[in-house]
Amino acid sequence: MRILDSHLHLWSPSTLTYTWLEGPLAWEFAALEIEHSPIDVATVEKSVFVQAGTIEDDFLAEVRWVVEQADEVGVVGIVAGARLDRGTDTTAHLEGLAAEPLVVGVRHDLQIEPDGLAVSAAFVTGARELAARGWTFDACVRAAQLPEIARLAGAVPELRIVLDHLGKPEVGTADAPVVPTMEWVRDLDDLARHPNTWCKLSGLPAEAGGDWSAEQLHPFLDAAADAFGVERLMWGSDWPVSVIGPAEEGDPYAPEDGSPTYQPTARSRWADAVIAWAERRGHDVDAIMWRNAEAFYRVGRRSAVPVDEPRPRRGGFLGWLRGE
Repeated sequence: MRILDSHLHLWSPSTLTYTWLEGPLAWEFAALEIEHSPIDVATVEKSVFVQAGTIEDDFLAEVRWVVEQADEVGVVGIVAGARLDRGTDTTAHLEGLAAEPLVVGVRHDLQIEPDGLAVSAAFVTGARELAARGWTFDACVRAAQLPEIARLAGAVPELRIVLDHLGKPEVGTADAPVVPTMEWVRDLDDLARHPNTWCKLSGLPAEAGGDWSAEQLHPFLDAAADAFGVERLMWGSDWPVSVIGPAEEGDPYAPEDGSPTYQPTARSRWADAVIAWAERRGHDVDAIMWRNAEAFYRVGRRSAVPVDEPRPRRGGFLGWLRGE
């Protein structure tokens, strides 16, 4: 099966500056780590890198760092960090990004911004500049911010917008699941009424704190399919953010204190869960796992190389965990 991961992070605290990394995430997650986090069912595996929350001064440096390892990792497109509310500074930054052919879109991380920014005059102006370049916008927001993204989609209908992580709804845990709220379903439907919006089936494992079951998350996947239609859904791993949680059964490196840790099979398990859900519902699996992301990000010519066998790895979080 071919899989195009629409939401992959990579980071290197030794190379770039991040202010949010802590715990098991505060380590190197780069080429060698992702090579040893394959999707078991994938015969062809490619990915779109999504900016990983560096400081603003490192936005361009992050892109250049990813470009250096893109062939090795299988990255066929880059969603770069950007602020869209800075006027001429936004224009200059987008011009700098344009020098890198792998850049296909940007993300201004709105989940940490004050209410109203996404529909401010400055932001809408920046969004129009983005659309004029034919680039996409990744909307990373909390559930309460969904109406703002709907308003942005209406204000800039020529901009292709993808909602990251289904808008981060509250999902509970495997032992204490919660059902989708009426407000989230309503706001998701309102956003999906704009034909320039898409949705990533990503991030829900992280919203569950890494303690999730496939059945627990089916109602959220169903709501996204009902709202957007299968033709506007795409799978994303949200690696490595979504592979941190309780130790997996049989993990010989599980922390003795029970603290959250890296889950080696979680990326593949999330792919399996979405594939099984799609098959059960009679949805087009290839569309969700490959074609829709390929079309949205326009990366078709770069995305058809078979998976290579992983190489022996050293360093990074997994190496530290195993004493390498």
